[in-house]
Amino acid sequence: MRRSILILLAAAAPLAAQQQQAAVNTSTVANAKSLFAMSHRNVLRAAEQFPESLYSFKPTPEVRSFGQIVGHVADAERMFCAAATGAQPSGLGAEKMTSKAEIVEALKGAAASCDAAYAQSDADANAPVSLFGMNGSRLWVLNFNSAHVMEHYGNLVTYMRIKGMVPPSSQR
Repeated sequence: MRRSILILLAAAAPLAAQQQQAAVNTSTVANAKSLFAMSHRNVLRAAEQFPESLYSFKPTPEVRSFGQIVGHVADAERMFCAAATGAQPSGLGAEKMTSKAEIVEALKGAAASCDAAYAQSDADANAPVSLFGMNGSRLWVLNFNSAHVMEHYGNLVTYMRIKGMVPPSSQR
């Protein structure tokens, strides 16, 4: 009996591996979307956790405040996602906001404004785009968006650490 179970398990293992392999998403836009979702979620969680009383905090006078960085990310997400769909960006101005509630809402709205960009087909994502004097595809713009969000999440991590806080990506 025991031997039969072992033989059955050994025979089923390759089938299970094939099913797991088939579950991997091969869409390049879907992969870009998952990277964006991860990076955006980290910024959003940092924005939600950081006290409003510290939103004006700057480690040095020459850099953006915590709130300005979050607002900048919101504005940039809107701009990148509009470029990735050929639309004009709207709802900009979050970098100049000062209230935590407004900035967090702007960040949430920015992610929602990206839905269409990350819902396009891989074929549509290969359409050419010019951004900041550089040429690429819409997919390139979506990847640039994620890289930009992660760049500024790194800034927020530093601000949080300076204030003795554990950033979202390090929390268990």
